[in-house]
Amino acid sequence: MSDPLTQVVGLLQPSASFSKLVIASGPWAVRRSDDDGRPFYCAMLEGACRLWVAGQAPVTLEQGDFVLVPAAFDFSTSSLEPPLEGFETQRTEVSPGVFRLGGLDASPDVRMLVGHCAFVAADAKLLVSLLPQLVHVRGQGRLTTLVEQVNDETRADRPGRDVVLTRLLEVLLIEALRSSAGPTASPGLLRGLADDHLAVALRLIHDRPTHAWTVVELARQAALSRSTLFERFRQEVGVAPMEYLLGWRMALAKDLLRREKVSVAQVAERVGYSSASTFSVAFARSVGTPPILYAREQRKV
Repeated sequence: MSDPLTQVVGLLQPSASFSKLVIASGPWAVRRSDDDGRPFYCAMLEGACRLWVAGQAPVTLEQGDFVLVPAAFDFSTSSLEPPLEGFETQRTEVSPGVFRLGGLDASPDVRMLVGHCAFVAADAKLLVSLLPQLVHVRGQGRLTTLVEQVNDETRADRPGRDVVLTRLLEVLLIEALRSSAGPTASPGLLRGLADDHLAVALRLIHDRPTHAWTVVELARQAALSRSTLFERFRQEVGVAPMEYLLGWRMALAKDLLRREKVSVAQVAERVGYSSASTFSVAFARSVGTPPILYAREQRKV
């Protein structure tokens, strides 16, 4: 069967924006507000700091920790003992890609690799909604290694840089997300995959999106009653089974319309609709524009 997590990350089309090494000492605080909600990640190399993301409880990051915020609109990082309100943290770029927080003379007590990336996919908002709002992983050294490789590739001017960065970011995201999968994850794809019964239903949807799935058939395949599957799916994944199926079909349709020169009828068939007209109505209702106009607009970009 297809791996839903790998499919979602692939469709997101991650692209690197920047990555940097941050060294800090003494009391410091940095706040970021981003209207686009770009993904933010951080690997703690040394020391500890506090991360606050709007709508989430504060998180203490320690050496060896990795954190990913798939949609970082408003967040801040600070020393464990934050500075007094109104204090302005001194920020200095001491060398390309290396930033110092606090006084330059004090011995650094924090070193961390931080970065932002972008999700190129036109339906990134839908796909990100399937992921946890905050991923905090402890004691997984391979994530730090991957961030170091991303940072190194960002600085380098080698042939194939963009392709390598895309692949590194895909691996980084998959590693981070699967390392945090489990019943304690926030509702979404990861928590659904942690449930053995729901994982069967999710993999079937991803593996055979063209099949005329019903809640009854998915429940039978997952060895659950119809009502149990429906309620557990809503509780763990965050949406009803048929709503998830619709969202996945629309994500695939957008990808096909954006990437390939195919007709609306061909797209309809490849995402599970019996006719182009039925698909067009569903697409327009979900996306807000007919598929043929969506394809034209995307190909102009």
